Amino acid sequence: MTAASSTLWLLDTNIISDAVRYPHGPVAKQIQRLSMTHPQQLCTSVVVACELQLGSARKDAPSLTAKVATVLQFVPVMSLDSQVVAHYTAIRAHLERQGTPIGPNDTLIAAHALALGATLVSADAEFARVPGLQVENWLLPAPAEH
Repeated sequence: MTAASSTLWLLDTNIISDAVRYPHGPVAKQIQRLSMTHPQQLCTSVVVACELQLGSARKDAPSLTAKVATVLQFVPVMSLDSQVVAHYTAIRAHLERQGTPIGPNDTLIAAHALALGATLVSADAEFARVPGLQVENWLLPAPAEH
């Protein structure tokens, strides 16, 4: 987990889900710390918010819905705008030509991160195939210092 002062981080579904599951875990603590020290540097996509809310609706668990809402209080949800369109088109066409497409929601999330100039925080390895996308995985253990 890095904390460069000018970085904008767009949090993916698996990162926010980890913070919901483990509210005292390292990812939740990183989100809480950054939301207090650099709140303008954290965001997520409306696509991620949809995935999170769908997940809690499928489980029909009001407590899970409340936990998701709590985490999203710390992480602003960004709407899609027309800048996402060109990125979405380029990503999807490139990956389809390579024979390695990713799902439509993940394509939108990647395009949203690119449109915002954000680093996507995700544990999903398929994002590494998206040209130009900066990705960090906050679920990996921090490297040991020597």
